Amino acid sequence: MSFDEIIDRRGTHCSKWDMMEKIYGVPSDTGIAMWVADMDFRPPACVTGALQKMIDHGVYGYFGDDRDYLASIQWWMKNRHGWEVDPGWIFTTHGLVNGTALCVDAFTKPGDGVVLFTPVYHAFARVIKTAGREVVECKLVNASGRYEMDFDTYDAQMTGKETMLILCSPHNPGGRVWTETELRDVADFAKRHNLTIVSDEIHHDLVFPGHRHTVMAKAAPEVLDRLVIMSATTKTFNIAGSHSGNVIIPDAALRARFAARMGALGISPNSFGLFMATAAYSAEGAAWVDELMAYLDGNRKLFDEGVNAIPGLASMELESTYLAWVDFSRTGMEPAEFTARVERQAQIAANHGPTFGRGGEDFLRFNLATPRSRIEEAVERLQKAFADLQ
Repeated sequence: MSFDEIIDRRGTHCSKWDMMEKIYGVPSDTGIAMWVADMDFRPPACVTGALQKMIDHGVYGYFGDDRDYLASIQWWMKNRHGWEVDPGWIFTTHGLVNGTALCVDAFTKPGDGVVLFTPVYHAFARVIKTAGREVVECKLVNASGRYEMDFDTYDAQMTGKETMLILCSPHNPGGRVWTETELRDVADFAKRHNLTIVSDEIHHDLVFPGHRHTVMAKAAPEVLDRLVIMSATTKTFNIAGSHSGNVIIPDAALRARFAARMGALGISPNSFGLFMATAAYSAEGAAWVDELMAYLDGNRKLFDEGVNAIPGLASMELESTYLAWVDFSRTGMEPAEFTARVERQAQIAANHGPTFGRGGEDFLRFNLATPRSRIEEAVERLQKAFADLQ
């Protein structure tokens, strides 16, 4: 397929394009949507083919016999990530925000503290707060444009009320691929403070050359008794509308607690998501991901070169994801001013940094998973919007 093809998503009930004017004031006819983390690309043909087969059959009843679906997850995790998964460990949720909410519900109680390394994906804090738990923000260290963890500081923050840690691995919005050493440090921190670890690894397939994702279960097998791994096809293959995700729990006691909450809430997967996921986790799907990452690598380099040429702006070097995290702190502008320039002058809708928690105040997040001509246009608009700095 050609990732250069412009697909007009406006008027298709697309959150990313059809909601940007309402939320950001960016005109739908002339603006560029670079906020919601989905891609402006079609999924691989194997996924479309699975849906076409469903349509041709014409009966959309309850899904049964999930052996092929579970086997596809096993195959993918073994071949792409070197992790052997027992099919009995796998639960299917309505996406990973739902998976996060279920973990919070199953493994914590109202008033408990849930640790986040911020800035981090904004839905985590929303779910935690709505569930009546307390968000405990452990701020990442921005070490010359690269996020690192400071466990001495984090240890001092703990009060004993904390019962869970949610890790974003790879990291959104900073794009870090945590090293095995860093992951073991996270595991040690969780053991010291008796925290359940929920490792959201939804971006694990979207890793750039020179970096390699390590599944937390492989990095720190000694914490399997307190570990939950979350993964999905949705981010990798741009099928987020299927609302399916995997919560993988090696420990039997944790599995029983999670299964009880799933059962109490009457949650079961939808057939469309399962058919799409089974088709995606295949050799054809793997080849498509390799092509995708080569294309995104080109987008990343183009965007970073153009943005970093603007005095005062710094795009954090991505090791993974397609989400550029741009620091405006050296412009000398307040967030309201640089955000207005992006939205009003450049007419680009980007995620506001403060929504990601402590450390995000001077940032905006830009989605690079769009045809390259749009990246070129976005860079030109940003350079014009900040032309007075050059």
